[in-house]
Amino acid sequence: MRQAAIYVQDVFCGILQEDEDGFHFQYDAGYLSAKDAMALSPTMPLSSEPYDKEMMFPVFDGLIPEGWLLDIASKSWKIDPRDRMALLLACCKDCIGDISVKPVGDE
Repeated sequence: MRQAAIYVQDVFCGILQEDEDGFHFQYDAGYLSAKDAMALSPTMPLSSEPYDKEMMFPVFDGLIPEGWLLDIASKSWKIDPRDRMALLLACCKDCIGDISVKPVGDE
C-alpha cells in the first residue's frame, strides 16, 4: 500500500492511499473542523466519510504532467507512465495551484 499526504494551501488535509482495491481518500478530522477548510474539488466535498475509487481521482490525476513533460518525468525517474500513484508522488510535491502531495513520512 502506498500513501500520500495531501495538502491544500500548505495545510494538511488528508491521506490518499492506493491498495489492491484502488484508491482511497480520507479528509483529516482536524482539517474538517477548521473553519476555513476547503474541499479538494466539487466532486469531493468535505466529508468525514472516505472516498473510494478504482481509478485515480480526477483531482489528483489532473496534477500529473502530460505529453512531453510526462515523458521526461517517467524516463528520469524510471516510472511507468501508467503508474499514476508513483507519478503523483514523484512529480507533485510542489504543484502550481493549491494542492500539493508528499509521500507519507516526508511531511
